Amino acid sequence: MTTLEMYTNDLFIGGQWVKSGSGVFIDVTDPATEEIWAQVPAADEADINKAVAAASAAFNGKGWRDISANERGEYMRKLADEFEARSEALAQIITSENGTPISETRLAGGHGAGLLRYYAGLGDFVDKKDSRPYPDRPGHYTEVHRHPRGVAALIAPWNYPVALVMIKLAPALIAGCTVVIKPASETPLDLRILMEASVAAGLPEGVINLVTCTRHTVGALVEHPDVAKVAFTGSTEVGRFLAEQCGRLLKPVTLELGGKSASIVLEDADLDFFAKSVTRTSLRNTGQTCYNATRILAPQSRYDEVVDAVAGAVKNTQQGDPFDEKTVFGPSASKKQYDTVTGYIKIGQEEGAKVATGGSGRPEGLDRGYFAKPTVFANVDNSMRVAQEEIFGPVLVVVPYKDEQDAVRIANQSPYGLGGNIFTTDTDHGAELAAKIETGSMGINFYASNLAAPFGGWKDSGVGMEYGPEGINAYTRLQSIHRMGEAK
Repeated sequence: MTTLEMYTNDLFIGGQWVKSGSGVFIDVTDPATEEIWAQVPAADEADINKAVAAASAAFNGKGWRDISANERGEYMRKLADEFEARSEALAQIITSENGTPISETRLAGGHGAGLLRYYAGLGDFVDKKDSRPYPDRPGHYTEVHRHPRGVAALIAPWNYPVALVMIKLAPALIAGCTVVIKPASETPLDLRILMEASVAAGLPEGVINLVTCTRHTVGALVEHPDVAKVAFTGSTEVGRFLAEQCGRLLKPVTLELGGKSASIVLEDADLDFFAKSVTRTSLRNTGQTCYNATRILAPQSRYDEVVDAVAGAVKNTQQGDPFDEKTVFGPSASKKQYDTVTGYIKIGQEEGAKVATGGSGRPEGLDRGYFAKPTVFANVDNSMRVAQEEIFGPVLVVVPYKDEQDAVRIANQSPYGLGGNIFTTDTDHGAELAAKIETGSMGINFYASNLAAPFGGWKDSGVGMEYGPEGINAYTRLQSIHRMGEAK
C-alpha cells in the first residue's frame, strides 16, 4: 500500500488503519487548480460506532485515564516530536487541500507540537488535589478532584484544520480523555499525518481516532451516548445547531465560532506600521481566519489616509500560487466559499460602498482556481451587510468614527465578539480602550494568540475558552470529597 493510498482509503480506529464499510467516498479538490486529487471514505454510522467504541475502550478499559497526567504528558512529548518531524509533509497536504499559502502551512507542525508540549507541562495542575477548609466548620475540609470527562468528539474546520484540532486535542489528552476527531470534508487528509505520528510515538490504541464523514453523518458522533464532550470550531450557524443537539442531551460543548472583529486606528497611530501589519491582523490566510479584524475603524480626521494605507497594502500584496513562498493571498478554500466571497463583493457595491481596490471579477492572470480579488471597501456604514456579516475572505471595510467613544460604540455594534486590535503610539491608553470592547481578546499594535492565555468568543462568537489552563477545564469534571481533620 502506498502512503497516499493509506491516507485516502482508510479510517484510523483503535490504533489501526481500517476500511470503511460505507462504500462511499468524499472528493478532495485543490482550490488553486479546481482539480480532484484524492478521495477519502465517507464514514457511516457503523464506522462512527466503531471509533467511539475504540475510544471508550481506551478510556475505560486500558487505563489512559488511570495513569498520572505527567505520564500522559510523556506520551504527548513523544507525539509532539514525531508530529513536528513531519512538518513538511503536513504543509504540502494542507496547501493542496485548502489553498493556504505554504509559508503559513509550514508553521502548522511547530504550532501543533508547541501546544502538545505546553499542555504536557500542566500535569501537576491536572492531578493537584485542591484542599479547602470549611469556613464555618473547624476540623473539616473538602478535597476537590478533577476527573476526565471521557470520550471527546473533536470537530474541526477547514481553514486551520490541524491547528484547530490541536487546540482541543492537547488539553483533552492531558486531562485523561480519549478522542474521536472528525475533520472538515474539504480538508480530510492532513490529520492523517497526526495519526501516523501517534503510532510512531507509541500512544495506546484507541486514544486518538479519526473518521471522515459528511455533515449529514456527524450527528451520529455528537449524539452517541458514549461521547461525553463535544468541541467544535466553525460557523455560528452550525454552532447553533450543535448547541441545540448538546443542550437536549445535557452534553457539554465548547464552540469557537465566527467573527467580525474591529481594528481601531487611533488618531496618533503610525500608519506606515499599521499598513505593514494589516495583511496579518486583518487578512491572515486570505481572510479565512475567524479572529481577523475585517472592520477597520478610522478617525474622520485621517479617514482618507487610512483608506489609502489599507488599499495600498492590500493591492501590493502577492496573490497566486499557494506553493510560491512569496504568496500571501491564495484561493478561497472551496467553490462554495469563493461564491460566498464574490457574492459579498457584489453586495457591498450594491449597498453603495466604494471599491478602493479589488472589486468584482477574477484577478488578472489567474484564469483557474477559486481566486477572488482582495477588496477594500470605503465609505462604509457599520449597518451595511458587508460590515455586519462574516465574509471569510479577502474583503475589508473601512468605517469612519467621530471620536473614541464613537469608535467603541461601532466596534461593539456587532453580533460577534472574538478578536480585534487597537493601533496607537500610546499603548497604555490603547489597553484601557481595549477593555471596553465586547470581545474575547484584543491586541495592541498586533494580534497573536498566546498558548498560555484563554481564547474564545463572546456573543455569537462562541461558548467556552480554549488555550491556557482554562482549556483543560472543558475536558474535566469536578468532584468534592468532604473529610474530617485538618486540610492536607
